[in-house]
Amino acid sequence: MTDTENLPAWERRFRAPRVSLPDWAEDAPDRSLFVSNATGTFELYAWDRSTGEQRQATDRPSGTTDGVLTPDGGSIWWFSDTDGDELGIWMRQPFGGGEDVPAAPGLAPAYGAGLAIGRHGAAVVGRSTDEEGTTIHVVREGREPEEIYRHRESAGVGDLSHDGSLIVIEHTEHGDAMHSALRVVRLDGTPVAELDDSKGGTRELGLEALGFAPVAGDTRLLVGHQRRGRWEPMIWDVATGATTDPAFGLPGDVHAQWCPDGSGLLIAHDHEARGELFRYDLATGELVRISTPSGSVSGATARPDGSVEYLWSSAALPPQVRSTAGGVVLDPPGMRAPESVPVEDVWVEGPGGRVHALVQRPAGATGPLPTIFDIHGGPTWHDSDSFAAGPAAWVDHGYAVVRVNYRGSTGYGREWTDALKHRVGLIELEDIAAVREWAVASGLADPARLVLAGGSWGGYLTLLGLGTQPDSWALGLAAVPVADYVTAYHDEMEALKAMDRTLLGGTPEEVPERFAASSPLTYVDAVGAPVYISAGVNDPRCPIRQVENYVDRLTARGAVHEVYRYDAGHGSLVVEERIKQLALEIAFAEAHLGTGTGTKRAEGVAMES
Repeated sequence: MTDTENLPAWERRFRAPRVSLPDWAEDAPDRSLFVSNATGTFELYAWDRSTGEQRQATDRPSGTTDGVLTPDGGSIWWFSDTDGDELGIWMRQPFGGGEDVPAAPGLAPAYGAGLAIGRHGAAVVGRSTDEEGTTIHVVREGREPEEIYRHRESAGVGDLSHDGSLIVIEHTEHGDAMHSALRVVRLDGTPVAELDDSKGGTRELGLEALGFAPVAGDTRLLVGHQRRGRWEPMIWDVATGATTDPAFGLPGDVHAQWCPDGSGLLIAHDHEARGELFRYDLATGELVRISTPSGSVSGATARPDGSVEYLWSSAALPPQVRSTAGGVVLDPPGMRAPESVPVEDVWVEGPGGRVHALVQRPAGATGPLPTIFDIHGGPTWHDSDSFAAGPAAWVDHGYAVVRVNYRGSTGYGREWTDALKHRVGLIELEDIAAVREWAVASGLADPARLVLAGGSWGGYLTLLGLGTQPDSWALGLAAVPVADYVTAYHDEMEALKAMDRTLLGGTPEEVPERFAASSPLTYVDAVGAPVYISAGVNDPRCPIRQVENYVDRLTARGAVHEVYRYDAGHGSLVVEERIKQLALEIAFAEAHLGTGTGTKRAEGVAMES
């Protein structure tokens, strides 16, 4: 056996090479770009399908995941930040390899706000900074970037039309960061058309730009809307104003993209934590299901030859890039990730309606078990029946894992997502508490060994839950959390400030009582359970200063806690670092819950590091 084969299954799941769904150049479909962790760090790879050659395109200590091919496949644009701080510039390199040069000289580092690259020498770059808000620039080689849009509220580049003459901008000038409007402009910024389902921010209805038709001279824009209470696609002709709104009759969120010739749509349907694909013919209105196994489709793309490539996985089976033409499209060499156990669906009555939870438990185990509530981030996200190395590791160590799609999660209709207003954090915790009650009453969970855990927004809910529900949890594990909401607001990136103003109804100065009610720092003195916190020192989303404020309060009262600081941003793209962090969390739980299974604490990590 090799050294890697001797590693525990949970660690091999992290180390096994993985690939993303390959993107491909619209006018050179044999040229593709994908992300892989094959070297131990997630980086971009160029793939020439005509020769089979694959080449690592980026190589940075903190990893690289944001990249786009030019339509002709001649170049790769990739985003260069510093150690995960998300503040950076776009770089460009030839597809076949060569020197990296700034793709948009003259634009200072900023947070990304969208990118669209045209066929006729122009690209559109969206930027966000604390000082300027959102700015959008047209970039042409050999010329200074031209600013065509500026606003304090959040906005972003949606797409560029096939002929490069029209730009669609998603904006929230009305002040509701959760429900965008669309504006179509020419390359000089002259307005062409506007679509605003929010009616100036008076209705909670959003739009998203899904892409211009991939046909020369075609002014149709594919748009996502919420008019029937969930995400669905429609077609908007920005020249005439006419809309076509097909009703698919599917119960969940429906997203779409153009087929390469513009004659149909590839439909992605997401319902109750599982995904499926369809083809929709615009001429006949026929909707045909594409055969995929039960589980989650994390991405899909329609190819010019009529095939569909998609990234599929389930909680039990690792991800694969598959094709309707048959077989696996992109199969990385090396060890295979060990399988895990399937999820069980649980529905629990909560104060705002039925709450969907996904449960995994060790094969053959009977309760009550040590149980970890692994709370997803976002909050506009949801857990699904997809493969995840973290939950699988806890199952390997004898824990049941419960994941809750609380109010605020996507995938269950607009009202469920938009319920997260003003009583931020407290609403989600009501749903988590209802599922916790079920877990104990059903005999699944040992109430003396219940762990509340999560990252990002899930880390925030962990700290808030430990303070507001101190008798419910035996231990907490919070990764990159919001810990002091007021300081987090003042230090975070501008786009998240806008989101927080929408969620809480204003700034900390305007609605101080709401920020206080939703801040973990308010309840820190009530925390009785041991708490483990990990934080990236370069994190622009949950900045380190507000975490330190919370830790200082824990330290002052002698509360049991550990803190791990690492040199990255909102999480790490380095496999070794991810393994280290999970090993520390498992060891912390074993030490305080008496669930020891022999996991070793990472060497050299003290109580605070």
